[in-house]
Amino acid sequence: MFNKDRWSEIIEALNANKFRTFLTAFGVFWGIFIFVVLLALTNGLKNGVMSDFGDFATNSMFMWTQGTSKPYKGLPKGRYFNYKLDDVAALKSEIPNLKYVSPRNQLGGFQGANNVIRGTKTGAFEIYGDYPEYIKQQPMDILQGRFVSYSDINSKRKVCVIGTDVIKSLYDKDEEVLGSYVKINGVNFMVVGTFKMSNSQGDNEQDANTIYIPFTTFGQAFNRGDRVGWMAITAVDGVPITSIKQQVFDLMKSRHTVAPDDDRAIGHWDLSEQFARMNGLFIILTVVGYFVGALVLMSGIIGISNIMLIVVKERTKEIGVRRALGASPWTIKGQILQESLILTILSGMVGISFSAFVIWVLNYLLDMSGPVDSFANPSVSMTVVFTALIILVVSGLLAGLIPANSATKMKPVDALRIE
Repeated sequence: MFNKDRWSEIIEALNANKFRTFLTAFGVFWGIFIFVVLLALTNGLKNGVMSDFGDFATNSMFMWTQGTSKPYKGLPKGRYFNYKLDDVAALKSEIPNLKYVSPRNQLGGFQGANNVIRGTKTGAFEIYGDYPEYIKQQPMDILQGRFVSYSDINSKRKVCVIGTDVIKSLYDKDEEVLGSYVKINGVNFMVVGTFKMSNSQGDNEQDANTIYIPFTTFGQAFNRGDRVGWMAITAVDGVPITSIKQQVFDLMKSRHTVAPDDDRAIGHWDLSEQFARMNGLFIILTVVGYFVGALVLMSGIIGISNIMLIVVKERTKEIGVRRALGASPWTIKGQILQESLILTILSGMVGISFSAFVIWVLNYLLDMSGPVDSFANPSVSMTVVFTALIILVVSGLLAGLIPANSATKMKPVDALRIE
C-alpha cells in the first residue's frame, strides 16, 4: 500500500487509457450518486409528511359527534347529539389507560371568521377553549407569561394566550403585550401569555390564527354551557390508542343512547394509526431506495470488473515477465486489487461529494422559496455515508477479485508466449 513504485504503476495504468478509465469510474460515480440522492429525497418526503403531524402526541386521536345512522330505543335516525363535560369525566374514570382527555371548543376556522379587536386594529383568528392538559398533547413554546391554568378554569377568568403573529397583527413593535386586553366577539380578555409552536419559527399559519382561552370561560362567554365540540384523547405510554378506541366509542354510545353498531354516529381521526401507516410507507420507500441504488451501483461495479479483465489481458506479457522475475501470485493479485480499489473509491468519493452538493442546493432552494407541502429538509445521516463507504471498499475488492484471480492463474511461460 505504501510502495512508491506500485503507486506509480497504478497511476500509469489508469492514465494509459483515460477515456476508458473515465467511463469506468462514471458507472460507480453515478451509482453512488443515485444511492445517496434517492435516500435523501425519501427522507425529504418523510420529513415533510411527518411535519404535518406537528409535535402533537402521536398516540392520540380526535373524536367528535355526527348524526346517527340508525334508529335506537325509540329515537329516530339522523339525530344529532353533543358531548358534555360529564362525558370527559366518565372517560377518565372508566378507562384507566387514557392519559389525557381534553375537551375542546372552537370559534373561527371551519365555523367562520371572528373579529378580534384591539383599539383600531382587527383580525380574524381561531379561538380555542381548552384545558391546561392540552399543552402536554400539543407542545408549544411559551415565550412570555403562561398557558391557561386550572385557576383560570375554576374561576372562569377572561384570560387568553396568543400566538406570535397575532401580536404582529394587533400590536405595534416593542409594545407591551402581557396585561393588555383584546376583544373577542365583544368580550374583553386579558393577555397572560404568548406562544409559538415548538416546530415552527413563529410564522406558521397555526401561529397566525390561534388564541387560547379557558374552556369554562369559552362556554360562559359564548353561550356554549358545558357542551364539548370535540375531544383530544391520548393513551398512556405503551398502550396504542388504536387498541382502546373502541372502548371509548362504546362508552360514548351507551351514554348518548346510540345503537352499538352505529359506526357513523361518532367521527374520529386516529393519529396513531395514521402515523403507523406513514412510518410503514417510508420504511418501504427506504428499502426501495437502497435496492434501486444498490442495483445502479452494482452495474458500475460490474463495469469496473469487466474493464479490469481487459486490462489484465492487455498486460499478460508484463505479468509473465514479473512472474518470471520472481513476483509471487499475491504480489500480482495485490496490484490488480489495489488498482480496482483505488478506481472504485475515488469515483465513489466524487459521487458522494457531488450528491452532498446537490442535497445542499435542494435545501438552499427550499429555504429561499419557503415551505413546500409534504417535502422538507432532504438529507442523509452519517450512517448512510459510512454505509456507502463500506459498500465502495467491498465493491472495489469484489470488482478486482475475478481479474486478480485470472492474472495469478497464468503460468509465466504461457504469458511470455503471448504476442
